[in-house]
Amino acid sequence: MTEHQAALSAFDAAIAKAKTAEAAFTALQDLARAVVGAKLFTVMLVDMEAELSRRAYTSDPVSYPTSGTKPLNYGPWFDIVHGKREFFVANTIEDIAKVLFDHELIDQLGCQSVVNVPIILKDELVGCMNLLDVAHHYTPERLQTIRDVLLIPAKLAVLAAR
Repeated sequence: MTEHQAALSAFDAAIAKAKTAEAAFTALQDLARAVVGAKLFTVMLVDMEAELSRRAYTSDPVSYPTSGTKPLNYGPWFDIVHGKREFFVANTIEDIAKVLFDHELIDQLGCQSVVNVPIILKDELVGCMNLLDVAHHYTPERLQTIRDVLLIPAKLAVLAAR
């Protein structure tokens, strides 16, 4: 059994038992950390009709608590993740600073790279899985692993969390 197969098997067991959103997203976080790594892991859910988003899960509730909703932030990041439905990738804190207002906190947490992964269901953006780690962490190989291993589990976790 490969490392990815073992991680997927553990995710399968955890998601099958998940009775809460927290449990579903913890299973996804554990899978993400096992296959590509993520010092900080969050999931944002999006209500496109109401133009609101909310942090539904966080690995760091002190720095990034789950809380109420906030209006969608339109701009270059939104165009990539929401409009084009592509990954947003920044592998330096300087590139993160160009689009994320909280770049100083991200840097303080030891994270200088990010990948934001759109979660699409029924041809609608429903959320975004956010993985952050050290500078230059999200290599082309890791991005391919996200595509190959994490996209379907991310959808499943969102469905299980509902």
